[in-house]
Amino acid sequence: MLRRSLGNLLWPLAGFALALVGWWFGVQALEARTPIAAAFAPLPTFHALVDLLAGRDIWLHIFVSLQRVGVGLACAVLFGVPLGIAIGMSKPFARASGPLFQLLRMVSPLSWMPLAVMVLGVGDAPVYFLLGFAAVWPIMLSTVAGVMQLDPNWMLLARSLSATKWEVVWRLVLPGITAQILTGVRLAIGIIWIVLVPAEMLGVSAGLGYFILDTRDRLAYSELTAAIILIGVLGFLLDYLARWLHARWLHATPGQLKS
Repeated sequence: MLRRSLGNLLWPLAGFALALVGWWFGVQALEARTPIAAAFAPLPTFHALVDLLAGRDIWLHIFVSLQRVGVGLACAVLFGVPLGIAIGMSKPFARASGPLFQLLRMVSPLSWMPLAVMVLGVGDAPVYFLLGFAAVWPIMLSTVAGVMQLDPNWMLLARSLSATKWEVVWRLVLPGITAQILTGVRLAIGIIWIVLVPAEMLGVSAGLGYFILDTRDRLAYSELTAAIILIGVLGFLLDYLARWLHARWLHATPGQLKS
């Protein structure tokens, strides 16, 4: 057991060590042609990262970005889950809306940036729209898959007991597809985190995307590289949290879910 635990720890560490060595050699190779590449080296980046975490400004940017992620994800859930239930339970609605949703789903969320700014103005509103638009599709599709996997006999039983459509959705469908919704939420978090940085370059005054632009304008390349690493670490932690919540839901007993 101990040997397995050490293996689970050492293999990731070895992967990070190889990446660090490759990073160092890559900077050394570039530095001969581009002296400014020295600012992107591991050691200056590490010092910049420590200075950033010791300050207060970066925590404000992190808080603002996480707040936008939360709002965008909430909007995606509010739209994606009802749409997914409607598509899964209504064949006419699925036939009418399916091609349209597939077309919209294949449009990059960043393609809507100019229109979002024109319609919603500069500020948080277009960022919320882009994040919600990017995240709604995996949640909707996961919800549809969950509804399609429900036992039809339970639906027939609910109808035979004269249950209303609202009662069927609230008491039967939603509890039966919660795991699929959480899967969609986990996928949506990954997509939102990728879209977040370019979305925060829409004239906002705070956030990790804004900070990236600010470091570029200040020629603070070590801070820029440190910010990139920080974005990766935060994204990893968000995905880990989503996977933990999903696993906890799947393995929880009814008594645990009520507590």
